[in-house]
Amino acid sequence: MSRQTKSTLTYKSPFSKAYWRDAAMELKDTKMLVFAALMIALRLVLKTFVVIPLAPNLNINTAFLANALGAMTFGPVMAGICAVITDVLGFLLKPVGVYFVPFVLTEVAGSVIFALFLYRAKVTPARVMLSRFCICFFVNVLLQAPIMMWYNAVTVGSSSYVLTIPGIVKNLFMFPIESVVLTLFLRVMLPITNRLGLTYGGNAKDNLRFSNKQVALLVVLLVVGAASVFGYLNYHYQTTSLSAAYSTQERIAANQSMQEILLEEGSVSGEPVTIVESAMKPFLGSEITYTVGVYEVTGEYSEEMWKLSKSKAAKDENLTRVGTAEIVVNSKTGETLSYSYTPQPPEE
Repeated sequence: MSRQTKSTLTYKSPFSKAYWRDAAMELKDTKMLVFAALMIALRLVLKTFVVIPLAPNLNINTAFLANALGAMTFGPVMAGICAVITDVLGFLLKPVGVYFVPFVLTEVAGSVIFALFLYRAKVTPARVMLSRFCICFFVNVLLQAPIMMWYNAVTVGSSSYVLTIPGIVKNLFMFPIESVVLTLFLRVMLPITNRLGLTYGGNAKDNLRFSNKQVALLVVLLVVGAASVFGYLNYHYQTTSLSAAYSTQERIAANQSMQEILLEEGSVSGEPVTIVESAMKPFLGSEITYTVGVYEVTGEYSEEMWKLSKSKAAKDENLTRVGTAEIVVNSKTGETLSYSYTPQPPEE
């Protein structure tokens, strides 16, 4: 079908046969197919390589910009197909874990939601905000939960799953930011796509201006999101040991550095093996509190002992626990700020 004979109508809502007929007809438009291929490529690049770390377990993926632009241009039918292709190719380019087919539902749902709000419509900040809200809440939070339960049941034999705090906080914090960024992005791109005959819907600069009420709402949401992130980070640092993320070399270095401090303090004699059991660092603080298991080698000594974690050291037949040390170190200077040692009570 030629571009000249294709309908250029816009719709107030997607609830009409004409809307879906036009969306299906995009599959016959060569220009749209080429543009869809470009959006798939751009989305793969952004999804795979342009990830901005925000905080522990919180990352920003910029691929939603290409996803929204594509869905707005070629509609929900092609958007769903592109989402499937992007998901499969993304895994092939950067495989992580096991490919679980139901996860593609989240990709499809996000793309289709963008299209339902933005395709063949007068694109306004309200539509952009609503599309992003629906994706954050219905897809990233609610839809993700049963899929994760299904995934856990298949891979680990347990269907238990709790909505993660990082995931909820990320969506709460990122929603106002992503809404503003996406609105500004589309404000730049819409005049271009209009001139190319890919989209229809009036003057983007006039349509995509935030009202005072919308600005106030976004500011309030941003403050709430920022407070949530601060609360999450405070909770994360209070409950998560740094040692849980140690690499083998980091664990060896930490265990051996604790031995040096222990010997300097003169609490034990000989050459004890010290195992970092936890390393707690407050949010925005520089002090790390180490809980250290102190062991005497009662069997055959091995350099491999320095790689052990708390659970593995407790099960090692060549080690006998003789005490526990609490050591506070300044992470910036390496200075020992406080030290205490408690001998292991004798077994009755």
